[in-house]
Amino acid sequence: MGKYTAEDIMRMVEDENIRFIRLQFTDIFGSFKNIAITASQLEKALQNKCMFDGSSIEGFVRIEESDMYLYPDLDSFVIFPWYGEGERAARLICDVYKPDGTPFEGDPRGLLKKVLRQAEEMGFSGFNVGPECEFFLFNYDEDGHPTTKSFDRGAYFELGPTDLGESARRDMCLALEDMGFEIEASHHECANGQHEIDFKYADALCAADNIVTFKLVVKTVAHMHNMYATFMPKPVYGKAGSGMHVNMSLMKDGKNAFYDPDDSLGLSKTAYSFIAGILEHARGMCAVTNPLVNSYKRLVSGYEAPVYIAWSASNRSPLIRIPAQTGTTQRIELRSPDSAANPYLALAVCLAAGLDGIRNHIDPPASVDGNIFEMSDEERRSQKIECLPENLMEAIEALEKDPLICGVLGSHICKRYIEAKKEEWKDYCAAVSNWEIDRYLVNI
Repeated sequence: MGKYTAEDIMRMVEDENIRFIRLQFTDIFGSFKNIAITASQLEKALQNKCMFDGSSIEGFVRIEESDMYLYPDLDSFVIFPWYGEGERAARLICDVYKPDGTPFEGDPRGLLKKVLRQAEEMGFSGFNVGPECEFFLFNYDEDGHPTTKSFDRGAYFELGPTDLGESARRDMCLALEDMGFEIEASHHECANGQHEIDFKYADALCAADNIVTFKLVVKTVAHMHNMYATFMPKPVYGKAGSGMHVNMSLMKDGKNAFYDPDDSLGLSKTAYSFIAGILEHARGMCAVTNPLVNSYKRLVSGYEAPVYIAWSASNRSPLIRIPAQTGTTQRIELRSPDSAANPYLALAVCLAAGLDGIRNHIDPPASVDGNIFEMSDEERRSQKIECLPENLMEAIEALEKDPLICGVLGSHICKRYIEAKKEEWKDYCAAVSNWEIDRYLVNI
């Protein structure tokens, strides 16, 4: 049973004097979209009668197939805490449907639901996800445009007044709590102006909803503090980038299916096979979990971001880390994704890859307990340690060669996603960067 009925929502909107309701959804690249309605149109929306032009959304449909309908998820109803009396607004996250009443194959949220149903068919009652989202807070220039400059000179776990983003981060946490998040921790990250806020794990669909909501809240509150929040993976050369580590576990028969008290690491056979599946498809997943040209500026040696396809319980250099947890909290941590990813697609491919490992009883390679960054090429080759793609084009080619990941995305999303990313790569290759100007202009 869900948290809310349509009647509950109608009553809350009236009792709280809500004037606007935002019907939210994402395009295939993870950009949050919305249609705003007044309270007078809420009943129509709750009857799934709100329509929009799908041809206007990148990656959706052609103009001759444009009519789409928004089906609100009633449990996603929440009131935005930053509007004053008389301006109050709320939101509902929606699934996208076609006029014939069938789910739209290009809806990322619907795609995640589909993979979750596959997990249920295999006997798993839940897929729990805990994201760790990092971001930067930068200054605006005198014209109100975002920069990559920050007055903040804080480092890891810094305190105010050195941590100049402390007040903004506090207000972000309070706003998130007002919207139903359970904030576990927040702190300054290692780079100047870089921050992290961790919230409690949830089932995968709720976790993906939480990630897109989190990004909206962080950007909104930052703007209120006259700062710009960005989830760009690598905004500053020579500094650490921002990732979105994803902690994952499966539930079965009311218990954590990744836990085995008799194993030295506390991991079950299910967990080992899930790890093996992720490693097997790591390269094919990368264009989804790390979707930008800029994503691969973060995935380089020297900044704690993973580069090599391996797993370990004792160090942070591999792709997958096993945190020191046992029992109900046993989990695996995938360290490559960044927050530029569409969370619905990213969690869908992660789950599908893990399920593939379980379904085919794949065993992972031996754990790598040494620092992979300090190994020689020969040592890595001897342990058969492969690399993640080095750039977006390499990631796209790896995706095209992985039938499982392409199948998860489906022909509609996969075709449009690959086309768009190839165009992005083409534009990047043709662009003239400041690095080239600085290096060549006066020397050639």
